[in-house]
Amino acid sequence: MLDVKKIRLILELREAGISDTKILSAIEKIPREKFIPENFRNQAYDNLALPIGDNQTISQPFVVAKMTQLLEIHQNHKILEIGTGSGYQSAILSKLARRVYTIERIKNLLIKAEKVFKDLKISNIVSKYADGNLGWKEQIPFDRIIITAATNQISKEISSQIHEGGIIVSPMVNNNKQIIMKYKKINNVLISEVFDDVLFVPNLSGTE
Repeated sequence: MLDVKKIRLILELREAGISDTKILSAIEKIPREKFIPENFRNQAYDNLALPIGDNQTISQPFVVAKMTQLLEIHQNHKILEIGTGSGYQSAILSKLARRVYTIERIKNLLIKAEKVFKDLKISNIVSKYADGNLGWKEQIPFDRIIITAATNQISKEISSQIHEGGIIVSPMVNNNKQIIMKYKKINNVLISEVFDDVLFVPNLSGTE
């Protein structure tokens, strides 16, 4: 049954404009049901955001695929993810990039995500418990940065941690709504492009 639902989801993503076959293949390979609580597993391959506890959600597969596609990932890239959450987005990125560095501010969520990475034998994700808004100074520079919580602005702290020519993708708060923004660093300035409306949990500072 899962396979039928998974195939249906892949077709739905294609129709919605996800054209990168490597991303579709990653979504096919990563078992989304492992990242969600048991009582929601029957909805694992519906194109829906689902609760994962701690007032957080796992993003809708279309949003994960869209943000991943906007990152324009190459195999040799080093990616910073701010907000591990369930770990699902990290796992998708791990199939496309050389290494993924992911930061989570909620200890409980990080422990659960790390367990799933281990169970799935994913070895190119490095995770840490910290405030992601500070980035990961010891590992700079990054080729790509993805932020998985609604953010008011990209801080100098974060933009300084990305290579020239690098891309940052984040849901941004704009006039009481949220939109996916893609930033490209050109001559040390972030050039932005606007994409879909989305709904993410807010980007908070500190840890819990």
